[in-house]
This record gives sequence, C-alpha cells and structure tokens, in this order.
Amino acid sequence: MSNREFAKTLIDQISEAKLVYVIPYLQGAALSDEMPNQETIDAINEVQQMINANSGEHFSGSTDDFFAMLAEE
Repeated sequence: MSNREFAKTLIDQISEAKLVYVIPYLQGAALSDEMPNQETIDAINEVQQMINANSGEHFSGSTDDFFAMLAEE
C-alpha cells in the first residue's frame, strides 16, 4: 500500500467532527513547494509598499468589470 493509499484509508476512519482539524493541515501540505522567482517577489514587495504607503489605485468591483476597464485603456 502506498503512502497516499494509507493516508486515504486513515482519512476514511476519521469522524466528520474531527475532519475539521485535519483539513487545514492537508491544505497546507497540498501547497506547492515551488519558490516564487525574483520578478514575483519584487511585485509582491511593490504591492506591500503601496499598501503601507496607502498609495496606488484600488479597484472594487467584479473581475469582469476590472477586465473591461483594462480593455478600455
């Protein structure tokens, strides 16, 4: 039996009430091990600086509205 099959067997044995404690751990374990590249890190830092300085533009609305606005530019 593989580790994946064993884990699924154990999950099937956990009560619904206790699964609420297991799910966050599984979600964390399911995250990618990939590290962001430098361009992504720079973009994240730029956004954080804008948040800290309360600068930049803020958009509130639907994704469709956002893409429509971008298409107009």
